Amino acid sequence: MITAVVRTIILYLLIILGIRLMGKRQIGELEPSELVLSLIIADLAAVPMQDFGIPLIMGIIPILTLLCLSAILSVLTVKSIRFRALLCSRPSIVIQDGKILTREMVKNRFTVDELMEELRMAGVTDLSTVKYAVLETTGRISVLPYAEHQPVTVRDMGLKVKEAGLPVIVVSDGRVLSHNLKTRNLSMRWVKEQMGSRGVQDIRQVFLMTVDEADNVYFVKKEEKT
Repeated sequence: MITAVVRTIILYLLIILGIRLMGKRQIGELEPSELVLSLIIADLAAVPMQDFGIPLIMGIIPILTLLCLSAILSVLTVKSIRFRALLCSRPSIVIQDGKILTREMVKNRFTVDELMEELRMAGVTDLSTVKYAVLETTGRISVLPYAEHQPVTVRDMGLKVKEAGLPVIVVSDGRVLSHNLKTRNLSMRWVKEQMGSRGVQDIRQVFLMTVDEADNVYFVKKEEKT
């Protein structure tokens, strides 16, 4: 029993290492080589977990070999555009100037229903508004609408705004984070003023308080126990 638990933990941690080495991607965003690697590693790990007659090293060595191969392929795809195109293919333009390019659709075995689904997910319902739609190597569609159909930005409106920047936590679960206060040149007096304006007197009643570079405050009180 203990042997089974130990073997499972070792292989589980090894699989997690392999997934982490492939970067922060969702399953739908994996390149073909990465998806194949994930499936093979999972299959290799399953056999030593179930069959105690197989030495654990016989599962670890193939997995480590595949991880090394994946690392080598990653370096090659960064250094060589041709090798990346061979391994991962190239993006394909499936819509140009509002017209579907059927040849590219057939080449990539991508149906019209799948295309329309991706366009709806991107908030596009009228093909005539699309300048380009690109089928990425991950199978997702990148939509580039005409300029007149793109969302209005602050720059388009001629407005000037101050960038808020990343918020900093100054109070967490009733505790003041003094270091973060100093990074924003704030004091306990400021914290108490923010609490007072929200009807809170005790710092222990504050669940979370953050402030960004534009002095925007996000404040959450703890729920009262009933």
